[in-house]
Amino acid sequence: MSLQETLSNQVKQAVLSSFNIDLETVEFQATRKEFAGDITVVIFPMLRFIKGNPVQIGETIGNYLVAHVTEVKAFNVVKGFLNIEISDTYYTQFFNSIKDESLYGYVTPNVDDKAIMVEYSSPNTNKPLHLGHVRNNLLGYSVAEILKAAGKKVYKTQIINDRGIHICKSMLAWKRFGNGETPESTGLKGDKLVGNYYVKFDQEYKKEIESLKASGKTEEEAKKSAPLLIEAQAMLQKWEAGDEEVVSLWKLMNGWVYDGFAETYKNLGVDFDTLYYESDTYLLGKEFVAEGLKSGVFIKETDGSVWCDLTDEGLDKKIVQRSDGTAVYMTQDIGTAIQRIKDFPDVGGMVYTVGNEQDYHFQVLFLILKKLGFEWAKNLYHLSYGMVDLPSGKMKSREGTVVDADDLIDEMASTAGEISEELGKLDGYTDTEKQALYKTIGLGALKYFILKVDPKKRILFDPKDSIDFQGNTGPFIQYTYARIQAILRKADFDLSVNIEMPLHPKEKELIKQLELFPEVIQNAASAHSPALVANYTYDLVKEFNSFYQNVSILGADKENEKVFRVQLSKKVASTIKNAFHVLGIQVPERM
Repeated sequence: MSLQETLSNQVKQAVLSSFNIDLETVEFQATRKEFAGDITVVIFPMLRFIKGNPVQIGETIGNYLVAHVTEVKAFNVVKGFLNIEISDTYYTQFFNSIKDESLYGYVTPNVDDKAIMVEYSSPNTNKPLHLGHVRNNLLGYSVAEILKAAGKKVYKTQIINDRGIHICKSMLAWKRFGNGETPESTGLKGDKLVGNYYVKFDQEYKKEIESLKASGKTEEEAKKSAPLLIEAQAMLQKWEAGDEEVVSLWKLMNGWVYDGFAETYKNLGVDFDTLYYESDTYLLGKEFVAEGLKSGVFIKETDGSVWCDLTDEGLDKKIVQRSDGTAVYMTQDIGTAIQRIKDFPDVGGMVYTVGNEQDYHFQVLFLILKKLGFEWAKNLYHLSYGMVDLPSGKMKSREGTVVDADDLIDEMASTAGEISEELGKLDGYTDTEKQALYKTIGLGALKYFILKVDPKKRILFDPKDSIDFQGNTGPFIQYTYARIQAILRKADFDLSVNIEMPLHPKEKELIKQLELFPEVIQNAASAHSPALVANYTYDLVKEFNSFYQNVSILGADKENEKVFRVQLSKKVASTIKNAFHVLGIQVPERM
């Protein structure tokens, strides 16, 4: 039982014995820095049930706690706040109970529990990964790792959107204007080469629109009747019909893109347990559209299109199959969800990491799956996140105004190198060691900058702002970890002994911060929010730096103080490493 649970039970008992009132809940908060105490009971909510002066009520409860709870050393009451001081013994015993630091905060999964499948990345194969995909990947990967740390069995997956009109646009542009170019002949990564032809299609399509408008058509008419678009639509129908030439080209160009994606994922430090392809799952989706028609979940319009009427649930009518029989995104997503449960029967829920512009889509998807009778549909969660903006404005793939993920990773490493060189912290490093460190710092800066923000919030991302060795940044936290490693390298004495002694206030504050970590992991898992872990880590590092500046560690007067402070530093470093692990961020041993 945690200290807060113990105190909550005892406060309820104090109120019952002193006032004959059975409290349902007790409200706690951290004690404000200007008052003595470690945890505070808020008295004001009790006044709805207990008549009297809040200070006197606090005094009564405080006296009861001192008499009945060994961990409570003293108390003070300020207005309606009961500030409780916890004994040093409690904190040193907790501290000594952390045996395997490398697993501190993590829970071993229960083999009988249902698994969770986390989907992220899920790109289209008509363009390379960009900054928006970076936020998606970092969020999804981190949430998967946090859920694992919280004791869940997790499968990491993505659905590769490898079919549809967008893919046909790239294919058609390459066929028309590519002159047989390949990644090998151009020296370009495959995803970049294909992305260039997606941009090329848009450029040529716009020329055709302008030409048609000049001949007297309205803009709407010109957009619909442009020959390039009509040919791309015909290519999609040929693909769905299994046309050999179209399918062969599709396989060739998608193969280029997959190789490019694999390289980017490796550089970004994310991975997947299993992959799904829209070209496979949309067929299963179409099967269930047919099933839904039979059961009355879907309705067929006179033009042959199939819809789901959700107006009774406060939504609208949603198309699930076009009049020409081709699938829409909803068809594919229905098929994908069902296929995943078929492949992994132990999955009891799914997390979809997709931007907030798709909020409505997922409301509809989850409701349709429930209507189709799937029990697991109640455990589906849309990890909705805000867009990433740049100082220069919004990105547009078809116009080629995106920040390429590979370029961003390279730029972060380069900027980290420039700043590190200016600070002159890398004497004695080889060039190879420097380059590896620059990448660790650069990626750490990028990941931390993105993950410290609540997923629902929009981000304005400036690469140079993220690489700062001061403040709430990845490099600042990495530097603190490296500083602790330097202390540990100098400590040539036994750290395995348990020490109990009166605590310096800075030691106590640091242990209190350490104690929060397991709860932070659980809360982050429940909220699907890496930001809780990121900002906790910053608070821990701030507390350590205050301790470092105010207390002598290796120069402590007494041997037991020196050993304890090095032990404390070591456990802080391990907790930083554990926290950054679930964020997908590496920590350097030297910096």
